[in-house]
Amino acid sequence: MSRDRQSLFWIAGIVAFFFALNALSSVLLPFVAGMAVAYFLDPVADGLERRGLSRTLSTTVILLSFFVVVAWLILLLIPVLQTQIFEFAHLLPKILHAAQAYIQPYLEALRSELPPEALDRARDFVGDFAGRAIKWVTGVIANLWSGGVAFFNLLSLILITPIVAFYLLRDWDLIIAKLDSWLPRRAAPVIREQLGAIDSTIAGFVRGQATVCLVLALIYGIGLTVTGLKSGLLVGLGAGLISFIPYLGAGIGMIVGVGIALFQYSELAPIITVAAIFVFGQTLESYILTPRLVGDRVGLHPVWIIFALLAGGALFGFTGVLLAVPVTAVIGVLVRFSIGRYLESPLYTGVAKSSESNAE
Repeated sequence: MSRDRQSLFWIAGIVAFFFALNALSSVLLPFVAGMAVAYFLDPVADGLERRGLSRTLSTTVILLSFFVVVAWLILLLIPVLQTQIFEFAHLLPKILHAAQAYIQPYLEALRSELPPEALDRARDFVGDFAGRAIKWVTGVIANLWSGGVAFFNLLSLILITPIVAFYLLRDWDLIIAKLDSWLPRRAAPVIREQLGAIDSTIAGFVRGQATVCLVLALIYGIGLTVTGLKSGLLVGLGAGLISFIPYLGAGIGMIVGVGIALFQYSELAPIITVAAIFVFGQTLESYILTPRLVGDRVGLHPVWIIFALLAGGALFGFTGVLLAVPVTAVIGVLVRFSIGRYLESPLYTGVAKSSESNAE
């Protein structure tokens, strides 16, 4: 098969894959979730297998422990978080009203200095932008709801995900070996090299960053709860779980936490304590957790992660959110590989390989 036909074959395969993903996105959620669980726990299964346990027994022990811990955490946190969600929903309008009263004098001073035409243009621009933003966010939320939180999908997630995770984790090595046997023989070494880079990127982000987020969620949640901040556990867990985007979790958590503290406390010490918790967590994440648990293997810029998550949610619902980072990692590795090949090609150097070899 010629090189052009090979290229057309792979392009057609990629197009067919994304077409199938779009057509089946409403039923893929439990399978994607099960695959993510199996991929996350595969190193643990390999470790138990090296200690003498069979793959089936290792898989059973790991998945039972994993889902029991997850269920226990959900049952433990739901009553507390439910109370804090209602408390935060009751507190948020008061905080916004206090913030509006604080900045109102500055807005009045700005209004007195600007001409009426400029104020009208600014008002129209803000209104138009807010309308577009609300429409876009509502569309994303609607897609997420229809793709992942509808009753049927939620039920299938609970019932099917453990089964999918069990069979994938048990047969993970066999599946990898079978896929490897299907690779085109001449290109197999290059494909294996790139798949290894993709695996390193995804593992560095998923396993490493998930651990970082859990540690930060515990630090923020426990710290704010001990401080006595209203809805502190909710704010801390939320800030920790979105910390896979550098500085965003600590930044949003500090804004919300300090805002609640300003409304709740009249003394300065508790407010400083709330801010110090997020500064401590961000410092720990930047200098200890991320360098040790993630390192420099990821190579995914935070802007690309944000774009990938929003685009995945808008296109494929919650399934797209789960697939966003792995797909972005694959694209990143392939783009870096293509750029490397381009820099070595005559298109970049301007010298044909035959000319170079003759010169030598």
